[in-house]
Amino acid sequence: MDRFTMEKVRKTFTNGETKEDILKGINLSLMEGEVTALVGASGSGKSTLLTIAAGLQSATEGTIQFDGQNIATMKSDQIRKIRASKFGFVFQFAHLVPFLTVKEQLLLMLDIADSKQKKVDKKKEVDRILKLVGMEHRKDSYPTSLSGGEKQRVAIARAIIHKPKVLFADEPTASLDSKRSREVMALLRDITKTYHIATLLVTHDEEMLIFTDRVIKMLDGKILAESN
Repeated sequence: MDRFTMEKVRKTFTNGETKEDILKGINLSLMEGEVTALVGASGSGKSTLLTIAAGLQSATEGTIQFDGQNIATMKSDQIRKIRASKFGFVFQFAHLVPFLTVKEQLLLMLDIADSKQKKVDKKKEVDRILKLVGMEHRKDSYPTSLSGGEKQRVAIARAIIHKPKVLFADEPTASLDSKRSREVMALLRDITKTYHIATLLVTHDEEMLIFTDRVIKMLDGKILAESN
């Protein structure tokens, strides 16, 4: 079923007397258990679409329905709570906290998400998720000792530790070589299926599309085509 829908979403930037339409009436649905990829040339609007969907910036017009609520009309503190508890994020760079170990990164995410688990249960969940992403042997390591691929695996673990319903991934393989890129994308796909997450991915690498369920091509702020 649809977990997340956008209807007639527009984004307009104003610079003096000049207006520029970045998104021009976007309609989009995300399905649980599916990876949906946004592709298109630089400036097509795909990253703007992802950040608006994730509540990181506001839409000029339109509705964004999530769990029966229109997050496009929510106040900033309400959106922050949803981002912390219901959404997960993976970016081009892992953005790990340099002075925290791998396991501490995940425990911090549980605190941010306001998890009600007991401390011992949180630690068990961290161990389980790290094993899932193949990083249990590095749980006491600091980010400086990790490779690029390992950092992204930790970033994925951090993004799903609180069991999000929607996962947003913005160029998650752009800083990796081809082998590590395939490993990270396979992991994202498997986690999406296992946890029934609705995943929205922005990528410029067409080789990564084999790991997705739907591909949406954007051009000049509009959806040009959609394929499975």
